[in-house]
Amino acid sequence: MRTLLAALIGLGAATGCAYPVAGADPARSNPTPRTTPTHGPAAAQPATGTARLILAELSQVRVIAARPDVPGYKRDQFGQTWTDDHAGRGGHNGCDTRNDVLAAQLTGVQYRDRSRCVVIAGTMPTDPYTGRRIEFRKAAATKVQIDHLYPLARAWDMGAADWPLQRRVDFANDQAANLVAVDGPANASKNDDGPGEWLPINRSYRCTYVLRYLQVASKYTLPITAADRDAAHAITRSCPQEAELARRRARGPTIRLEKPKSAAAGVMPGELSKLCQLEP
Repeated sequence: MRTLLAALIGLGAATGCAYPVAGADPARSNPTPRTTPTHGPAAAQPATGTARLILAELSQVRVIAARPDVPGYKRDQFGQTWTDDHAGRGGHNGCDTRNDVLAAQLTGVQYRDRSRCVVIAGTMPTDPYTGRRIEFRKAAATKVQIDHLYPLARAWDMGAADWPLQRRVDFANDQAANLVAVDGPANASKNDDGPGEWLPINRSYRCTYVLRYLQVASKYTLPITAADRDAAHAITRSCPQEAELARRRARGPTIRLEKPKSAAAGVMPGELSKLCQLEP
């Protein structure tokens, strides 16, 4: 192996290809002498993926110090529970909102005889809040609940108390933005909290949960609390793409030498560029 590597390096020198040392700038033809690094503030790295979207939403929403306590909240202030009389996705289709969401988010859906709406069974392959597989049966309906990502009681305190009734009805039945089928006990533990007080135990969904919460706040011009903002900022560091980029930056670049196609044939000068690859 050492003999082969020495031969490759020699061939590289003969054909004008310089092999950078690990961590060197691949654009430089000759490595520069090593010097003692001067440590200064690290350059800020741009956020990517879900983290970037979270930060973009944070730049748009209004932040208040804490959630106020506005009296008068009742569930029916947001209309009849799961009414079909709303302006969003699934509105006025003859099916109530709960069954619309179940039909959209479960697999293997079964309907009640002679009904195109009432879901009696289905499977949630991965519950967003717990990460577990859940078998839904209408006989145990509370096992799967429909959660408002931005809770109704919270919205009431944060400004919805002043909305017209129909806007509250549309908010409560916004299947596209604000509703998700989840594990019943997990939903109960969330209650009417925001990201500043509660996050799913399923870590892989946390960034998505925070992003969707912020998107609802933006869509309906609802504020978030300072605790929500701080939690959202903190969660960006664990979003999948950000975590992978952090690992890559910590690891640094490495050299990868590919094995020649044929040891007997050797390496032709035209093939040498394949041996000078720098992994990200």
